[in-house]
Amino acid sequence: MNINTLITGGAGYIGTVLAARLLQLGHKVTILDNLKFNQTSLHGLCYHPNFKFILGDVRDNNTLTNAVKDADYIIPLAASVGAPACAADPQYAKEVNLESIKTLVKIASTSQRIIYPNTNSGYGIGKPVDFCTEESPLTPLSLYGITKVEAEEVVLSSENSVAFRLATVFGPSARMRIDLLVNNFTYKAVNDRVLVLFEENFRRNYIHIQDVAGAFIHSMDNFDLMKGEVFNLGLSSANLTKKQLALKIKEHVPGVEIISSEFGKDPDKRDYIVSNEKLENTGWEPTQTIDDGISQLLTIYKMVPSPEGYFSSK
Repeated sequence: MNINTLITGGAGYIGTVLAARLLQLGHKVTILDNLKFNQTSLHGLCYHPNFKFILGDVRDNNTLTNAVKDADYIIPLAASVGAPACAADPQYAKEVNLESIKTLVKIASTSQRIIYPNTNSGYGIGKPVDFCTEESPLTPLSLYGITKVEAEEVVLSSENSVAFRLATVFGPSARMRIDLLVNNFTYKAVNDRVLVLFEENFRRNYIHIQDVAGAFIHSMDNFDLMKGEVFNLGLSSANLTKKQLALKIKEHVPGVEIISSEFGKDPDKRDYIVSNEKLENTGWEPTQTIDDGISQLLTIYKMVPSPEGYFSSK
């Protein structure tokens, strides 16, 4: 196999898992990352002859152009991720999440294939019983959601592209994130022995990080079938309220106390259930459950004595 794959932001939470999977399959993998968080997550890949690293910023046009030129597939993971991070630095969020994508699409040739990760937070607040499909209105409530939705439109305007709308990701990575909801609740259950829930009936869909990587690989294997389309990427068995998620974690961490609170708000006010049927109909299926992820997280948290350095947004 002689496929060249470029992953921008590849030293982040998803990128480190995806890069390892692609290298195992025989891809040549180039990662462009500015290492904003001084992460060491790629150190274990440096032995691989098909791995290349470029230290740089996607906002620099020359750097991006040079990185893109030899790629068969381009997976732009570089982003300011999550509502809090985007609110903290709106200008940076707009430049990375949207402007760099406009540049990428402009410089990519028509033969280069782009696989874009959006967020399903663009659905905002859904109807109580209706599933959000790829045809549902997009009503993002945060700058994060807005920039990602606009970037998705830009990517899909190109001839060779696929877009995924990711559910809330969970599970272990060499670049761990404890701010994501399943990861965060599990960490607090283990270390605080208590979960304080606000907006406990708000619903979300979830997806294991290995299944995110698997879906990207699936789209490469079925690109002609999927190109020009957008797909929800989530675990159909995991459309859960915060309360249901907390109770699921309690099954793995007996004795944890769950407290309902009327105080507190989610900065990214998502509340919806999602249909992943369109992607499943292409032959993709998940391999990891919520229970699998919680068990894996309990193992990794034995190796994380302190959250310091793990609360990243990438």
